[in-house]
Amino acid sequence: MGEQQNVKFPQEVIDEYATLGVDLQALFSAGHLGTRMGVQILEASAERVVGTMPVEGNTQPYGLLHGGASAVLAETLGSVGSMLHGGTSKIAVGVDLNCTHHRGVRSGLVTGVATPVHRGRSTATYEIVISDEEGRRVCSARLTCLLRDTPRSDQANEPNTGA
Repeated sequence: MGEQQNVKFPQEVIDEYATLGVDLQALFSAGHLGTRMGVQILEASAERVVGTMPVEGNTQPYGLLHGGASAVLAETLGSVGSMLHGGTSKIAVGVDLNCTHHRGVRSGLVTGVATPVHRGRSTATYEIVISDEEGRRVCSARLTCLLRDTPRSDQANEPNTGA
């Protein structure tokens, strides 16, 4: 996955993953796509995830920030929040993403802030607000993730019986 630097995680989250020998920075990175698009995660907790993305390199033919790029930023931030909410026993899988694009952006950085709308046992929904450098809302998004149980290591080696 992509590399992230200087992500601020709550200490209790760092400690929880460290006991499992998990590299938290790699686990909650922007992934390969996010890395190619320049997504940087600045702050991450189940209550709030903040990240940035450059407009340059992520535009459509008219020179405006591509709506799909906003969707990548939104899904990345909401997924990180969902994974942190689910903890080490769950994985988050996006099942619904909705984006409303409010204004065009031609340059600079956009910043996304993901905050929870619902955090349950089996689903987590986050609202993601993406703003330009002047603080103007560029995109409003909502992501719902299914929280699935992490496969147990003893199940990973069992044959699939189709049952």
